[in-house]
Amino acid sequence: MKKKLILESGEVFHGEGFGAELETAGEVVFNTGMTGYQELISDPSYCGQIVCMTYPLIGNYGINRDDYESIEPAIKGLIVKELCDLPSNFRTQITLDELFKKKNLSGISGIDTRRLTRILRNHGVVKGKIVNADADENAVVSELKTTTFPTNQVEQVSTKTPYANPGRGLKVVLVDFGSKLGIIRELSQRNCDITVVSQDVTAEEILLMNPDGVMLSNGPGDPEDNQHALETINGILGKVPIFGICLGHQLIGLACGAKTFKLKFGHRGGNHPVLDLEKNKVAITSQNHGYAVDQESLKGTDLIETHIALNDRTNEGLKHKIHPCFSVQYHPEASPGPEDANYLFDEFIELMENFKK
Repeated sequence: MKKKLILESGEVFHGEGFGAELETAGEVVFNTGMTGYQELISDPSYCGQIVCMTYPLIGNYGINRDDYESIEPAIKGLIVKELCDLPSNFRTQITLDELFKKKNLSGISGIDTRRLTRILRNHGVVKGKIVNADADENAVVSELKTTTFPTNQVEQVSTKTPYANPGRGLKVVLVDFGSKLGIIRELSQRNCDITVVSQDVTAEEILLMNPDGVMLSNGPGDPEDNQHALETINGILGKVPIFGICLGHQLIGLACGAKTFKLKFGHRGGNHPVLDLEKNKVAITSQNHGYAVDQESLKGTDLIETHIALNDRTNEGLKHKIHPCFSVQYHPEASPGPEDANYLFDEFIELMENFKK
């Protein structure tokens, strides 16, 4: 079926549709990963977004039961140069097209993804819509220019009720702002007794569980749309060790008096170099975020910058001067991506053990 991608800036890309036969609109972003499309599709941080894959061939190893990062994808759509219809891998169960049909998701293939990526790099992320081939282009552009997307993405993807992932080690409360299953896997491998709670949890509810530590997860959208979370963080700061990832990192920054801003086209991929300023060591990291902590705004706060991105020198890590609290902008659980930063979970374990002593 013929489809086209229309951007609010007026550019039109013609291609072949795959997945469900529906039109879908969202914020168009790009991801530079060569592999990991299954984890990407099921990453709640992509809620409300249409993702363009810069690597040309997508779907070549199919979809399997093990690589999901959530049960229900929150992504709005996928854009690829070439879609593989005959995947070849011993773990393959269904094709990418079949997954999109089952999950009622829409995608488009056969377009010039290099050209689209250049547009996003030069002009920043834009609104876009995957539509049928006969759709009125001018009408779609006008619609996109006047469309305001929801700002409650975290509420959409967060668990509605708490649940447990039992273990015999340290007790960790994981605040789910759109958590990937990779975070639970890493904590479980370290024998943590995990309780996953909703994004609207209060500080009192967390402290009542008497945890050894609190993990603030990744998640979608603008961190400033989550004011309740800032109250929660301030309510537990200094009372229990805290480790924040991605959105959790940004929320720690806001809660401690720093500011955040929207990046021109964000960091999305599995090959982003980050410098650990304390260890003077570089890690290749997996990233997926459109906002960053403003480094200038750290002045006058109790936060110390611990990591920076080597591509654009933006902030990638923070540590509190007084309280047991640290965070990173990238994904140490690496789902998908390199495992260079996996050691941060061990540092969280050590932080909790020292705090107990």
